[in-house]
Amino acid sequence: MHESSFSSLSTATPATLAPVIQVEDAAVDLAGRTIWREVRLAVQAGEFLAILGPNGAGKSTLLKAILGLIPLSAGKIIVLGQPARRGNAAIGYVPQRRHFESDVHIGGRSIVRLGLDGGNWGLPLPFLQPRKAREASMRVQEAIDLVGATAYADRPIGELSGGEQQRLLIAQALVTRPRILALDEPLDSLDLRNQQGVAGVIRQISRETGAAVLLVAHDVNPILAAVDRVVYIAHGQVAVGTPQEVITTETLSRLYNTPVEVLRASDGRIVVVGQAEEEVDSHAHRPR
Repeated sequence: MHESSFSSLSTATPATLAPVIQVEDAAVDLAGRTIWREVRLAVQAGEFLAILGPNGAGKSTLLKAILGLIPLSAGKIIVLGQPARRGNAAIGYVPQRRHFESDVHIGGRSIVRLGLDGGNWGLPLPFLQPRKAREASMRVQEAIDLVGATAYADRPIGELSGGEQQRLLIAQALVTRPRILALDEPLDSLDLRNQQGVAGVIRQISRETGAAVLLVAHDVNPILAAVDRVVYIAHGQVAVGTPQEVITTETLSRLYNTPVEVLRASDGRIVVVGQAEEEVDSHAHRPR
């Protein structure tokens, strides 16, 4: 067995609970290159996992494989008891960050509503189905409330800050009441305060709704207090466990196959230094 078999560093949840996501000895090859292999992961309802690693390590690839958007070259992924497949309505997906410029005048509430009406070109039909229209409006408001965006949901999306826009995009993914929430770098381009605020909202959502959360991130520090476990990808290998188990000198040195030192600052931040610093710095555990 390959060294990446050390990917299971912790037993996080009771074995009696069926995982909502089960990844078994999975591998992905793209353009003749193995991105990662022998990945094993079990995710329970209500868990918040961060997917970390340097640029090009395959963080988004893992998320897309779980979404059924990228085929495996080995192993299998089971999502809610079925093989991973494209278009699973039980998964709310927020792709890599979209930014709305100031000249976009569509209201934030309409952006959220697209999560329900996207298949109808975003056009609700209340005069044909008033009961369904009322239910849709309730779901939209429920999602807006969950992300704490009620105060600005009716303003044009282009007038809102990056953090406010991102909350509404998360609400769009929540409007179908998914059992799994997949977010691909939702904190990118946000300042530290907004990163922490959005991470706190996501943590609250997972607790209140029971949705499992998978979040791809470059920097663990803004979400450190919120996540239950991390999935760390480097050099084709994957380690899974709590941040305290995975982001250590020993584990990262094994992943990078070179000496790496993990320091913890007095304010709780994680700093990674060593010979792999050029690679590690690309996902910025170092202070900004």
